[in-house]
Amino acid sequence: MELIKGVDVSMIKELEGHGAAYYLDGRKGDLFEILSRCGVDTVRLRIWQDPYDDKGNPYGGGGNNLQTTIELARRTLDNGMSYLLDFHYSDFWADPGKQIKPKAWRGLRGESLETAVYLHTVDTLKALKNEGLVPAMVQVGNEITNGLLWPDGHIDEAQTMSALLQAGMKGVREICPDSRIVLHLDFGTDNAMYRNWFDKTMPYHLDFDVIGMSYYPHWNGSMQLLLDNMNDVSKRYHKDVMIAETSIGYTTDALGCRGIVFSKELEKATGYPATMEGQETFLRDLYRTVRSVEHNRGIGVFYWEPAWLPIPDCKWANPSGCDYMNDQAEAGNTMANQALFDAAGNANSALVHLREM
Repeated sequence: MELIKGVDVSMIKELEGHGAAYYLDGRKGDLFEILSRCGVDTVRLRIWQDPYDDKGNPYGGGGNNLQTTIELARRTLDNGMSYLLDFHYSDFWADPGKQIKPKAWRGLRGESLETAVYLHTVDTLKALKNEGLVPAMVQVGNEITNGLLWPDGHIDEAQTMSALLQAGMKGVREICPDSRIVLHLDFGTDNAMYRNWFDKTMPYHLDFDVIGMSYYPHWNGSMQLLLDNMNDVSKRYHKDVMIAETSIGYTTDALGCRGIVFSKELEKATGYPATMEGQETFLRDLYRTVRSVEHNRGIGVFYWEPAWLPIPDCKWANPSGCDYMNDQAEAGNTMANQALFDAAGNANSALVHLREM
């Protein structure tokens, strides 16, 4: 079975604006062309509603508004790949630790908030469809382990959360009926958490097709635990499963970046050496694991931000973005040593050999 060989390169417009360049076999090329040549078939693109403060300052992290998404989706399709559209339903990052309402929705509750979700979904997809850019998959919410659009859509308010998700799903079905809908949680090895989440939402009959999981080996544990969970939830809920995000370091060097995530301590937790060979072995093993999910329910893997080179100014957040999230964490270039390109922009062996996996 052919698995999705996906990447999330939502940061690329900002990277290229700071001079990022990419090379395959020593030849400089367009990133999307290189990805396609190496076997990538699907690109995941996040979308934020209004990633700017009231003075027009960008929040950072790629500036993934609608216009940026249109540009990146066009480059994706022009290079023979399809794309997954990842709605965060926020003006900036959404994950298990933060699900902040867009500024324009702060006063909305109940049906008014559901309508806002529906209209944002519909308007976004119509704009893309009018450009001939129909997504193959649509992710309704990002890492919604603890819900979305807090406090209304918190997981502890399962009925309200489900109504908000269903509003987004309704919009997808109406505008892009052939696009597969993904629900995405983090910590792909935590079977109890997945059972609890989907059991809570079962009474509300959510209309979706795929369960997406984040799997970071340095935080989430073994691939056997991942496989056990994928087997269980795909069977229990009759859904396909995929890895919506993953990455691993090819070095523990910070490469001159502040706030770098991957360290010697995390290398030990993965069981793989932080080398290009270790990175390639990890990715081969992960594809083998997803391919072995029972009844062919494992459908693919997306590598998170493989093109995020060590350009110090390309941070996950600007000061305005940190203010929006009320986040005091160091806002640096956190992912550079987990990319699928080295510090000079040369494709690592894990990308060069992706087609074989």
